[in-house]
Amino acid sequence: MGWVMAMVLATTAHADEGMWMPSQLPSIARQLRAAGFQGNPADLADLTQAPLSAVVKVGGATGSFVSSDGLVLTNHHVAFGVIQYNSNAQRDLIQNGFVSHDRAEELPANPDFRLRVTTGFDKVTDKVLGAAKGKTGRAYYDAVDAASKALVTECEREPGMRCSVVNMFYGRDFYLVKQLELRDVRLVYAPPRAIGNYGDEVDNFVWPRHSGDFTILRAYVGPDGKPADYAKDNVPYHPPAHLQIASQGVREGDFVMLAGYPGVTYRHRTAAEFADQVQWRLPATVDVLRQLQDVIEEVGHTDRQATIRYASQLQSLKNNIKRFSGELDGLKRSDAVAIRRKDEDAMLSWLAAQPSAATLRPQIDEVAQLIAAGNATRERDLLLAVMQTQTQLMRSALTLQRLAHERAKPDAQRESGYQQRDEDLTAGMLRQVQRRYDPKVEKQLLASLLTRYQKLPDAQRLPEFDAAFGRSPAELSGTLDKVYAATQLGDEAQRLHWLKAEPAELAKSNDALLMLVGKLQPALLRIEEERKAREGDLLRLRPAYMDALIAYREKQGRAVYPDANSTLRVSYGKVTPLEARDAVVYHPLTTTAGIVEKNTGVEPFDAPKPLLDAIARGDYAGYADARTGAMPVDFLSNLDTTGGNSGSPVLNAKGELVGLNFDSNWEAVSASWMFDPRYKRAIHVDLRYMRWLMDKVYPAPQLLKELGIPAHAAP
Repeated sequence: MGWVMAMVLATTAHADEGMWMPSQLPSIARQLRAAGFQGNPADLADLTQAPLSAVVKVGGATGSFVSSDGLVLTNHHVAFGVIQYNSNAQRDLIQNGFVSHDRAEELPANPDFRLRVTTGFDKVTDKVLGAAKGKTGRAYYDAVDAASKALVTECEREPGMRCSVVNMFYGRDFYLVKQLELRDVRLVYAPPRAIGNYGDEVDNFVWPRHSGDFTILRAYVGPDGKPADYAKDNVPYHPPAHLQIASQGVREGDFVMLAGYPGVTYRHRTAAEFADQVQWRLPATVDVLRQLQDVIEEVGHTDRQATIRYASQLQSLKNNIKRFSGELDGLKRSDAVAIRRKDEDAMLSWLAAQPSAATLRPQIDEVAQLIAAGNATRERDLLLAVMQTQTQLMRSALTLQRLAHERAKPDAQRESGYQQRDEDLTAGMLRQVQRRYDPKVEKQLLASLLTRYQKLPDAQRLPEFDAAFGRSPAELSGTLDKVYAATQLGDEAQRLHWLKAEPAELAKSNDALLMLVGKLQPALLRIEEERKAREGDLLRLRPAYMDALIAYREKQGRAVYPDANSTLRVSYGKVTPLEARDAVVYHPLTTTAGIVEKNTGVEPFDAPKPLLDAIARGDYAGYADARTGAMPVDFLSNLDTTGGNSGSPVLNAKGELVGLNFDSNWEAVSASWMFDPRYKRAIHVDLRYMRWLMDKVYPAPQLLKELGIPAHAAP
């Protein structure tokens, strides 16, 4: 029996713990059935069959097909960028919502928005690691990278496919993921902000919740049925399967199951990494992001157009700030650093008595040394990473200069993200800049970040950055004013021109921002070289740590499943109340009564008048809870989730859709690092609320019909 199978069968995990790979689910069939699942667990291992074939990756999160004509259900906040992209001061879809009455009214998403359907998940460990055997450092990294790219290239010979190689257990195993990439996605239905984001940051990560956090999109393909860019004559995509919305709601104690694409978890990281996360990384990240939030909000006080352009970015910043703050509180509440240290010390003591200790322990010690070395420049690396992700024009210039650098290499040797396969996405990113950029905002964002950089100790400074921006805030401000006044990259045609230009032409460009970034690029490449050498050794050595950890936990009968890495996972559990702290117990379902109780008429508790009027009428026939007569809004479960699970479908024991995941509770935001069954809960939109809104409040009868939900139907 393989080690994974033995590991799974040996576990005595809580039913609510575990982000399981679909291939593992048949091995825990007994636990699934005992928890209440009524389907065949073997069906869950086949990504090409229902229900998992209906679960898709939407942007950086999750969604699911809910009709045979390509309707996709996801969160309002997942599709918020699409809503913002289609909004302006004259037509504010963020505030007012959107209902398409026929397919001709559906609105195209931003050009870089993608929907991906997983069609294959194959183990390729031997092919990847065989090429790296005997190598170390950067050579190991490059060998793994080259083998992965070769597999991806072969996989993508099939038109319309987007492939990737992912590793499980930190370099111990590798899988080739094959996904159909749909490029024409359109906005179909979105509730107003005051429904889709009711409570905003006040309620974010807080229970009880009363948010209708859902949006409906539609996927399109070309007339030939193949993925295509947006075009008016494209036709709806017909998915291999779609989920059925349940006719019955949930109640406390009901079995529920969730499938989605959780982003990243760190539960198998070292004790030193746990300590770094709590003692430095989380506080520092929150501080940096909060500065950026302040910049955007300050400009927004006097500039409505800037407010709309930066609405999606601001929402993301606020969400991350609160999430990281909650993660810090949660890790402290659970005493995660001490618990992880105690667990690691016990593992190492156990390992010392094992025959494998002579091989594994030296590698584990080297992992610790590499992690410490990486932390020496952590402040600088954080600021540069944020600079490259939280800007629009600067990010465009960095992308264009790096692309020119990579084009000098054979395509197979280019950096991931800059190969020919990536240029459509790059073009989409460059085209959407215009609707998400304001020069005064970007200059202030950069000033905020680079002023912090100027205060770093000399050991973390970069000569290229000092030469470009000076060593004082006054020099920095003068440089930014001069560069942004002279650059032409604010024009879409210019950005797309440089995207298509030959490297030699771009090298001769006199565009102020391109020239500035050209001077910065050597420093960024040098940092990347150092990082890859370190990551190559970590990729080579971490499997030793994982071997010891897996064997130790297996001996204890503890759950061992790969940390999340944006691949399809399944978790299961029950609709469950929460005892948040002494004498504070929360019921697992909320109702429309709570919307009225919270409502102040002032954002973020400013429920729209049509919603308040509908609640006052109490016209819940066909949607109310059969026992209480109340109209459900959200519900709580103990499902194991993290970032990326937003928009994940929540299924009942029959595999029917009953909810839509959108958040975690404050007490459990730290679950990406540590699962604490006392507090871990997930928050979901009750689909009875969605159905009622689409019927009685912001009617969309044609969509209800397509969803298989007759208007005014009894639950």
